[in-house]
Amino acid sequence: MPREFVCLLNVRVFDAGEMFGIMQVEEVEEEESEDEAAREVRRKKPNPGGELCYKVIVTNENGLRAADPNSIFLIDHAWTCRVEHARQQLQQVPGLLHRMANLMGVEFHGELPSPEAVDLVLEEMWKFNQTYQLAHGTAEEKVPVWYVMDEFGSRIQHADVPSFATAPFFYMPQQLAYTLLWPLRDLDTGEEVTRDFAYGEADPLIRKCMLLPWAPADMLDLSSSTPEPPDEHYQAILEENKEKLPLAISPVAHPQDHVFKVYTDIQQVLSHLTHPRFTFTQNEADADILYNFSHFKDYRRLSQERPNVLLNQFPCENLLTVKDCLASVARRAGGPEGPAWLPRTFNLLTELPQFVSYFQQRERRGDDNHWICKPWNLARSLDTHITKSLHSVIRHRESSPKVVSKYIESPVLFLREDVGRVKFDIRYIALLRSVKPLRLYVYDVFWLRFSNRPFALDDLDDYEKHFTVMNYNPGVVLKQVHCDEFIPEFEKQYPEFPWKSVQAEIFQAFTELFQVACAKPPPLGLCDYPSSRAVYAIDLMLKWDNRPDGKRVMQPQILEVNFNPDCERACRYHPTFFNDVFSTLYLDEPSNCHVTRLV
Repeated sequence: MPREFVCLLNVRVFDAGEMFGIMQVEEVEEEESEDEAAREVRRKKPNPGGELCYKVIVTNENGLRAADPNSIFLIDHAWTCRVEHARQQLQQVPGLLHRMANLMGVEFHGELPSPEAVDLVLEEMWKFNQTYQLAHGTAEEKVPVWYVMDEFGSRIQHADVPSFATAPFFYMPQQLAYTLLWPLRDLDTGEEVTRDFAYGEADPLIRKCMLLPWAPADMLDLSSSTPEPPDEHYQAILEENKEKLPLAISPVAHPQDHVFKVYTDIQQVLSHLTHPRFTFTQNEADADILYNFSHFKDYRRLSQERPNVLLNQFPCENLLTVKDCLASVARRAGGPEGPAWLPRTFNLLTELPQFVSYFQQRERRGDDNHWICKPWNLARSLDTHITKSLHSVIRHRESSPKVVSKYIESPVLFLREDVGRVKFDIRYIALLRSVKPLRLYVYDVFWLRFSNRPFALDDLDDYEKHFTVMNYNPGVVLKQVHCDEFIPEFEKQYPEFPWKSVQAEIFQAFTELFQVACAKPPPLGLCDYPSSRAVYAIDLMLKWDNRPDGKRVMQPQILEVNFNPDCERACRYHPTFFNDVFSTLYLDEPSNCHVTRLV
């Protein structure tokens, strides 16, 4: 970076609402001659700050020139956080709540943070939040960061044809983030500084949805139906993933006493696969089986050069393991609304208007409107947020590709004697032997995860109340119950629901999912590659539902499907786990293994 630019970026640009005589904030006052209709139009104009109305104008006597390198400015950030920490920071950081309340036009009285003021700021902040994320680092470090520009930056208004543009700028030497501000055209003294709150989006309907936090609009007449995307959608995903489909090959046959050489980079396999018909090799070129942690991309080359080598993954399996694809493929089983075993889900990138319409329809009917935003392709509940705020969901679309799913407001709970009635989820291990014919097994042991606090539809940012993934935080209690202990306790708590019947419904959901995922040729479905096998973890919950006849039932809800899941607990409590997996998938000998064939 040129030294001059570094010097420029070190200039502080906000000082009591004025940028050193170049620009300043002005409060827009109601004119005496302004009638109520004009006043209402002005107030409905996209404007951070609700009833407060400000504008920023150019005050430099010579105006500003877009081509002038000195016309690039820095805006400080008043507050930076990750969403899950926002409430705690407002409650604990001295002066933060007071400053944010003043900046956002929220009334705040007294010295101590009140719950009501905190809640109002947490709702209003979606009119002010901007976001960025780091491109490098751990999964935790790459979770999007949200920030509020200082009092100057937060007063810059929206315009469909803006005079300025902004962008986040992370200055590595200081480890600080700023917002760059620069003119898009030459401006004269007195002209307003504006930016486009829906920058980069050309579609008028999408723009209308993106601007809803500032410009409320009724979308009730818009259809909320979400049919399966066209074939071109899946082709685009294949190209984006840079995945090359294999050529047609014939299945390879091995003698009954053949010892398979396994090449793997997964330590759990290296430590626990002890079956005598498998041995490890450190030379990938010598392997009969490639059991890799990361995804293969060039199946075509593999099918040409090594058609007989067996794999631990299928081409196009992202249709199961990526959340937006899972939702779209599942519509083959349940139509545009999706099947009963999957929460209603919208792709925020392509189905935002349908979601807004559906949200507003539910709001008008008085239906529960709690939703959960999830990244397409992250696990462990990272960057996952529960909310009943439409504005929050709309703005989360800007941070990273996300789906939004109906939050399960009536989950089946489990009574923990030490805590109370808590949420829990269940993980099954599914073994996919082949696509055509479809041969699907499930491991006979399942795993349970529990929340640490009694469930209620409040405190939506209380992780230990609403989430079950506790094993990645050393400071959090991890409740573990083996399925052999869980089943009798579950049946004691719910005597009308024998586990055998509940599990039959779960297995039926798994069967339907894999049937529709394998029903079409790639890239619309999983590829029928004879050398492929795979292990998936399917996470699910149970919710209370009512059948048409009024009968109350436990309905399985598939949450996600994971490729190459962490099998640490499986190996610890069931040392033969990987022997069973490899025997079923690669030896076709499931009879003496702890597996059940579903299809």
